[in-house]
Amino acid sequence: MKEKIILGLGDNIDYEIVWDSGIFEKLIAQYNIYDKELLADIEITSERDLVVSILGFLKSETGGERFVSSPNIIDSFTRNFKNKITLGGTSVRAAIAMRKLGYTSALHLVTINDHVRRLIPPDCLYVCSNTADSSYPHLIVQFYKDTRVKANDIDICTNRANRIIYNNDRDNIVMELDEGFSELITEAKVFLVSGFNAMQSKELLSLRLKSLLSIMDKLPENAWVYYEDACFYDESFSKIVQDALTERIDIYSLNEDELQHYLGRELDLLNPYEIKDALEDVGKLIHVPMIVVHSKYWALAYGDNAESVSRALKGGITMATTRFRFGDDFSEENYNETEGLCPEEEGTVIARELKKLLGDKVCCIPSVKVQEQKVTTIGLGDAFVGGFLPALLT
Repeated sequence: MKEKIILGLGDNIDYEIVWDSGIFEKLIAQYNIYDKELLADIEITSERDLVVSILGFLKSETGGERFVSSPNIIDSFTRNFKNKITLGGTSVRAAIAMRKLGYTSALHLVTINDHVRRLIPPDCLYVCSNTADSSYPHLIVQFYKDTRVKANDIDICTNRANRIIYNNDRDNIVMELDEGFSELITEAKVFLVSGFNAMQSKELLSLRLKSLLSIMDKLPENAWVYYEDACFYDESFSKIVQDALTERIDIYSLNEDELQHYLGRELDLLNPYEIKDALEDVGKLIHVPMIVVHSKYWALAYGDNAESVSRALKGGITMATTRFRFGDDFSEENYNETEGLCPEEEGTVIARELKKLLGDKVCCIPSVKVQEQKVTTIGLGDAFVGGFLPALLT
């Protein structure tokens, strides 16, 4: 019997540094960095540029993903900090998360090495499009609420936690697909598509999408196809992916930052009228049966028969919140405890108001109250996917 949950398409190694404001203050002095330079969106060709970009994110209290000109910049920067090596990529993080609840899956990988072999769930089937071992680490920078950095004329104190990703990953830039993946999906009930966001050639992207569609021809007719959006390095590539895959996608999932990016405006996530308008507007841009949005305060489905995924939304929230509270090493017991926490009052109000405004077109589930202060902001969207997809099996 083959796996029912199929997860694609990319993976990578993450270098997760331990935040140390003292080290950042030394780097600010070393590179003579001042407040007026702090921008997240700059070309990163040196370690100095990387520090400026990180501080730009810290100052704006936002997260995101950026490209660096060389992997050597990441290696050099990481040596300044305590760090740990983990697996990255929506598919593998989702596989690890759902395995804690007893669900197995099959994966498509683009990177294989001893770290991947060691960290991937041992009973997960996979194919890898890369025949040789390789490693193009992603730098993961996580800052917490009340993080303080003070040096030169820079004085930043954050009001919220967030995470930033930096990489130069040839395997994900090329995104070679293994045609053998089609043999793993013939009994799938759920098929995750994620990746493509690091690609840099439109011609190559078009070829990969053609290959993916050929692979997907082996899916059973009743399989759910779930697409998880991401921050594309070239925004025009997102439209190419949408145009190629929209007819095959059942659920299009994105977070609040990606939603606001599509609409070109900031949203008050606790204003039901703004969220109603946002959902109606994004529905005109992305033509799929159902759109899922996951945020800090709530997760929702928008489309026909939205209530059919209420259990999946709750599973996604619970998995993401469990990771938020306990990090990589959470247990099934931690998950069950989190599932029983009280819902956030603010999220509960907006869920109720959205229901009044949109009726059966929306199903909104509030997040839950947590007490932890030093939390994990890495991989929460991936954990949401890992909690959402198993519920689709039933």
